[in-house]
Amino acid sequence: MRTDVLEYHEYYRSALGRATTQFIAHHLTQIWGQGESLSIAGFGYAEPYINKFSKAERRLLISPGGQGVIRSPIDGGNVACLSSDHHWPLADASVDRVMIVHGLEEAPAPAKLMREAARVLVDDGRIIIVVSHRRGLWSMIETTPFSAGRPYLPRQLNALLKSAHLRARVKNAALFFPPFRLPLILKATGSWERVGAKLWPGFGGVIMIEAEKDLLMPARAAQRPRGVLKPTIVANPAASSVRPVINPNK
Repeated sequence: MRTDVLEYHEYYRSALGRATTQFIAHHLTQIWGQGESLSIAGFGYAEPYINKFSKAERRLLISPGGQGVIRSPIDGGNVACLSSDHHWPLADASVDRVMIVHGLEEAPAPAKLMREAARVLVDDGRIIIVVSHRRGLWSMIETTPFSAGRPYLPRQLNALLKSAHLRARVKNAALFFPPFRLPLILKATGSWERVGAKLWPGFGGVIMIEAEKDLLMPARAAQRPRGVLKPTIVANPAASSVRPVINPNK
């Protein structure tokens, strides 16, 4: 069973969630900039991060069916949808970038999920996976959504990427501060991140790996279940408040 979307929503509204967003997004934008002229799809719960790519040409949020979905943005066209882990409502080679956050740890078939991500990427497309680190404190203490599901080691994530014909390029780590809501810790998160990245880089709460599509990957025909609708992707949706829509498991 996946974590409910409302748990993610409430977490990222908290002070600890905002600090989480700040440090993870810093690494993401270092790699992809502001997403100039790119089409970007986020799978799992990627809304706090995909919104940082303000210059992206198109953005799409895909929520796993067992998690539920939150409409985004609240006004204007919606860019969020529910989908099976391995039947995304996207055509082959249709997006430039894929971001997976809170999507891999609870996936019942991680290899199939990665192959689906590779399918929708253009030939020179790239993917970033943000995943809980097995050796990090955040996967061990149940105060954040990063403790849910199956954490990974870098070598395990590399093997998973390779199985989907994706080649790892850049690796980073983040969340070196303890996952507690104590004001004293929250005020010093910047210092924790700087010191942790230098002194114990192998023990961050999350690992982030960017990979590129292997051009030698064999093509395969996409299979689509009946009744799946392709959502409209709105260019540069404005950031706004959100409201819950449907969770099919509730």
